[in-house]
Amino acid sequence: MTAEVVERTTGLAGELVLRRDGEHHEIVANGVFLMDTRGGRSERLLVTATADRMPAPGRVLIGGLGVGFSLAAALEHPAVSAVDVVEREAAVIRWNRGPLAALHGDALADPRVRVHEGDVVDTIAAATPASLEAICLDTDNGPDWLVSPANARLYTDSGLAAAARALAPGGVLAVWCAAPSPALAARMGGLFAEVTTLEVPVERGAPDVVVLGIGPRQG
Repeated sequence: MTAEVVERTTGLAGELVLRRDGEHHEIVANGVFLMDTRGGRSERLLVTATADRMPAPGRVLIGGLGVGFSLAAALEHPAVSAVDVVEREAAVIRWNRGPLAALHGDALADPRVRVHEGDVVDTIAAATPASLEAICLDTDNGPDWLVSPANARLYTDSGLAAAARALAPGGVLAVWCAAPSPALAARMGGLFAEVTTLEVPVERGAPDVVVLGIGPRQG
């Protein structure tokens, strides 16, 4: 069965398409598949593994709304008291309030959630130091497969240092990647007391991974 186009629009990085394939939805950017609602195990792990390790109760910043699975997982975790979601594509926010809402329990309507339409790089850079207990980044397929070239700033030494400054003592930075990224883990190792990589096997190819930096180094 051919997937049905629910909406086709022009976003900041080009064409964005929301498709429905049976009971599932897919988001495609410039003809490249980004995500769907069929699984979401690694997206949920991004948040749950972070919340398990961060100081509680805590405020979590999620970079990238996607299909809402990460946000829903955050709201279900007892350690999370508030969530800021930063998403630069207005259409993705609209879809999560519309056709995708039933898939994540209308998570954007939860009073603990604040949604910001903007660039997560700028949001992190402007954050008050030590104001967040966790930052979860699901903006790309990792530093080696960017949705937008401008997102490369997130994974540089200066971008990661900005995230570390925004975190409270014992805070956690988590980065979702479509494949292992030893270079990213090494850069995070200079900024955090502990770095660990969690793998989620997939049907084909390299496993999805979540890279966690725990406890930003002081100074």
